[in-house]
Amino acid sequence: MTYLLIDAVFLLICVGVAAVLLRGHSSSGFWRPAALAGAGLLVLTAVFDNVMIAVGLFSYRPDAVSGLAVGRAPIEDFAYPLAAAVLLPALWRRLRGPSEHAHEEATP
Repeated sequence: MTYLLIDAVFLLICVGVAAVLLRGHSSSGFWRPAALAGAGLLVLTAVFDNVMIAVGLFSYRPDAVSGLAVGRAPIEDFAYPLAAAVLLPALWRRLRGPSEHAHEEATP
Protein backbone atom coordinates (compact mmCIF):
# COMPACT_ATOMS: atom_id res chain seq x y z
CA MET A 1 0.00 0.00 0.00
CA THR A 2 1.34 3.43 -0.89
CA TYR A 3 1.31 6.52 1.29
CA LEU A 4 -0.85 8.28 -1.30
CA LEU A 5 -3.58 5.65 -0.95
CA ILE A 6 -3.42 5.84 2.85
CA ASP A 7 -3.62 9.65 2.64
CA ALA A 8 -6.61 9.54 0.28
CA VAL A 9 -8.54 7.27 2.64
CA PHE A 10 -7.56 9.40 5.65
CA LEU A 11 -8.61 12.64 3.92
CA LEU A 12 -11.96 11.19 2.83
CA ILE A 13 -12.67 10.07 6.39
CA CYS A 14 -11.71 13.52 7.76
CA VAL A 15 -13.90 15.36 5.26
CA GLY A 16 -16.80 13.01 6.02
CA VAL A 17 -16.43 13.48 9.77
CA ALA A 18 -16.17 17.28 9.31
CA ALA A 19 -19.37 17.24 7.21
CA VAL A 20 -21.18 15.32 9.94
CA LEU A 21 -19.84 17.68 12.61
CA LEU A 22 -20.99 20.74 10.67
CA ARG A 23 -24.44 19.35 9.87
CA GLY A 24 -27.06 21.52 11.50
CA HIS A 25 -24.56 24.34 12.11
CA SER A 26 -24.14 27.36 9.90
CA SER A 27 -20.91 27.10 7.95
CA SER A 28 -20.70 30.85 7.42
CA GLY A 29 -17.40 32.11 8.70
CA PHE A 30 -15.96 28.58 8.76
CA TRP A 31 -14.21 27.99 5.45
CA ARG A 32 -12.19 31.18 5.12
CA PRO A 33 -10.35 30.84 8.47
CA ALA A 34 -9.96 27.10 7.87
CA ALA A 35 -8.45 27.79 4.43
CA LEU A 36 -6.08 30.42 5.82
CA ALA A 37 -4.96 28.12 8.63
CA GLY A 38 -4.56 25.30 6.10
CA ALA A 39 -2.41 27.47 3.85
CA GLY A 40 -0.20 28.37 6.80
CA LEU A 41 0.12 24.72 7.81
CA LEU A 42 1.03 23.71 4.25
CA VAL A 43 3.76 26.37 4.07
CA LEU A 44 5.16 25.30 7.45
CA THR A 45 5.03 21.66 6.39
CA ALA A 46 6.92 22.46 3.19
CA VAL A 47 9.65 24.31 5.06
CA PHE A 48 10.15 22.04 8.03
CA ASP A 49 9.70 18.70 6.25
CA ASN A 50 12.35 19.73 3.75
CA VAL A 51 14.71 20.66 6.57
CA MET A 52 14.08 17.42 8.48
CA ILE A 53 14.54 15.28 5.37
CA ALA A 54 17.69 17.21 4.36
CA VAL A 55 19.35 16.58 7.73
CA GLY A 56 18.40 12.92 7.64
CA LEU A 57 15.84 12.74 10.44
CA PHE A 58 13.63 10.48 8.32
CA SER A 59 13.23 9.12 4.82
CA TYR A 60 10.66 7.33 2.69
CA ARG A 61 10.73 4.09 0.78
CA PRO A 62 10.91 5.11 -2.89
CA ASP A 63 8.34 2.47 -3.87
CA ALA A 64 5.81 3.83 -1.34
CA VAL A 65 5.69 7.46 -2.54
CA SER A 66 4.21 8.87 -5.73
CA GLY A 67 7.36 10.70 -6.81
CA LEU A 68 5.68 14.11 -6.68
CA ALA A 69 7.48 16.35 -4.23
CA VAL A 70 7.81 19.91 -3.00
CA GLY A 71 11.55 20.14 -2.69
CA ARG A 72 12.49 16.94 -0.88
CA ALA A 73 9.12 16.53 0.84
CA PRO A 74 6.82 14.05 -0.91
CA ILE A 75 3.37 15.35 -1.70
CA GLU A 76 1.98 12.71 0.67
CA ASP A 77 3.34 14.70 3.63
CA PHE A 78 0.82 17.45 2.98
CA ALA A 79 -2.31 15.35 3.60
CA TYR A 80 -2.11 15.48 7.39
CA PRO A 81 -1.95 19.28 7.78
CA LEU A 82 -4.74 19.54 5.21
CA ALA A 83 -6.86 17.09 7.19
CA ALA A 84 -6.14 19.01 10.39
CA ALA A 85 -7.21 22.27 8.76
CA VAL A 86 -10.58 20.73 7.88
CA LEU A 87 -11.31 18.46 10.83
CA LEU A 88 -10.10 20.46 13.84
CA PRO A 89 -12.10 23.65 13.14
CA ALA A 90 -15.20 21.54 12.50
CA LEU A 91 -14.69 19.75 15.81
CA TRP A 92 -14.08 23.07 17.57
CA ARG A 93 -17.29 24.52 16.13
CA ARG A 94 -19.29 21.46 17.14
CA LEU A 95 -17.98 21.42 20.72
CA ARG A 96 -18.54 25.12 21.37
CA GLY A 97 -21.67 26.15 23.21
CA PRO A 98 -24.64 27.42 21.19
CA SER A 99 -24.51 30.86 22.86
CA GLU A 100 -20.94 31.43 21.64
CA HIS A 101 -21.86 30.31 18.12
CA ALA A 102 -24.96 32.55 18.00
CA HIS A 103 -22.92 35.56 19.17
CA GLU A 104 -20.31 34.95 16.46
CA GLU A 105 -22.94 34.89 13.70
CA ALA A 106 -24.65 38.02 15.02
CA THR A 107 -21.51 40.16 14.76
CA PRO A 108 -20.66 41.58 11.33
